[in-house]
Amino acid sequence: MTTQDIVKQALQLEPAKRFELVEEILHSLDQPDPAIDAVWLEEAERRLAAYRAGKVKGIPAEDVVGKL
Repeated sequence: MTTQDIVKQALQLEPAKRFELVEEILHSLDQPDPAIDAVWLEEAERRLAAYRAGKVKGIPAEDVVGKL
């Protein structure tokens, strides 16, 4: 069975079942990676230390995302 065959079959499902299928597939891809988590933790700690040391300034969220 090819990927295209699977897609054709999935498209025959009712919308709620397709959504359920998509959620399941996405969830299967969302697995933690300890190596990546460690890199992001180091980066977050580095940025926080720089902020606390006054080496960088914070930007107000309103300036970044605007007014909601």
